[in-house]
Amino acid sequence: MYFDLNYVIEQVGKEKGIPKEIIVETLEEAILSASKKKFGNHLDLEARYNYELGEIEVFRFKTVVDEVQDPDMEISVEEAKLQDPECIMGDSIGIKMDTSSLGRIAAQTAKQVIMQKVRNAESDVIYNEFKDKKGEIVTGVVQRVEKNHYVINLGKTEALLSFKEVIPNEVFRRRDRVKGYILDVEKSQRGCTILLSRTHPGFLVKLFELEVPEIQEGIIRVLSAAREPGERAKIAVYSGDSNIDPVGACVGVKGSRVQAVVQELRGEKIDIIPWSKDPAKFVCNALAPARVSKVYINEEEHAMEIIVHDDQLSLAIGKKGQNVRLASRLTGWKTDIKSEAEVEKTSRKVIDDLVSMLKINEILARILFDEYLRDMRDIARLSPEEMNKITSISIDDCARIIDSAKAILTETEQKAAEEEPTKSEEGEAQGEPTGEMAEAELQPTSEEST
Repeated sequence: MYFDLNYVIEQVGKEKGIPKEIIVETLEEAILSASKKKFGNHLDLEARYNYELGEIEVFRFKTVVDEVQDPDMEISVEEAKLQDPECIMGDSIGIKMDTSSLGRIAAQTAKQVIMQKVRNAESDVIYNEFKDKKGEIVTGVVQRVEKNHYVINLGKTEALLSFKEVIPNEVFRRRDRVKGYILDVEKSQRGCTILLSRTHPGFLVKLFELEVPEIQEGIIRVLSAAREPGERAKIAVYSGDSNIDPVGACVGVKGSRVQAVVQELRGEKIDIIPWSKDPAKFVCNALAPARVSKVYINEEEHAMEIIVHDDQLSLAIGKKGQNVRLASRLTGWKTDIKSEAEVEKTSRKVIDDLVSMLKINEILARILFDEYLRDMRDIARLSPEEMNKITSISIDDCARIIDSAKAILTETEQKAAEEEPTKSEEGEAQGEPTGEMAEAELQPTSEEST
């Protein structure tokens, strides 16, 4: 049973990539489990691997006592002295057991424990190997197709590629080679599960990293990416070296680099956008190929109002809103696109109201409009100094405009309060009983009660 066990342990360790100590510990647990099943769970047993003999020894421990009351757990001093002449009362001594009689059932139990432990150890090895590869690309072969996912053979282990993580209209068959992005590495009692994706924006980024040496070297960085898998994608690139054009490097000679990525993504159109630290410029770049006329930034809501020429509106929005949607995801800014004609129509009324109500000229009203100061509440909240920075008019004029806005607000609130009828007035107007009258009407008269 234990013939040349040292050699077996060595070979299993190399083949499975499992440390020798774990295999030895597994064997000890397996033999201990089998021994307890054979001799009884109530016994105090211990299994130890003897490296010199190349075998697992099982010891049964008993306590040395003067008078034995429990033969399974106790041993007399006389018998103990035969095992260990130096033992004394209260010592626990181990007696080596003959395990040759474990039998077929015990051996089967040992085999099951060993197999389970080896599987767990393999799972730990795979988890430790792949947990740090999260966010990387791996290549495997489709081993089989199951109900809602592909099983991909990665060599040492298998990974799952869900149908939801596959590019639309993409179908794989057995033995097809597949690239996938490691989405997650999960560890459970059933083992280690590696989840792949081909729709994640990170897959696009890593594909460019494989094709563009400058990205691998860190000269060019991909700062963000957005995708609608199988249709269109945008990536924002930046070069730390002013002599290197990040967009040109990613496109490659005659488009060779970008075409290699497009081919892997089944014809997905890719816009390569130059990143800019200026948010407005970055958003304008992201909306390419549309040309932007004006940008209004609302820092509080992290939003931008984009104004384009009338003939650029459909191009900026894109098919079913795809272009503006991807630009918004790429930049992280909410974007609202309007044509110049549409803006002029809506802004005209607001500017006219500002001119008439605050008694200011149209140029100043347009400045306030462009700075998103379009409501009396927003203007009233400003200090004269803040308005001075925005408009460059005198502090006194700023104070007068703010006071006018406050007065208009107060007047509006007073009118609203006067026009709103009270509950009692509404009740009287509708002929509903109120107060004591309502209570009196609910009380039965003396005639009614009789």
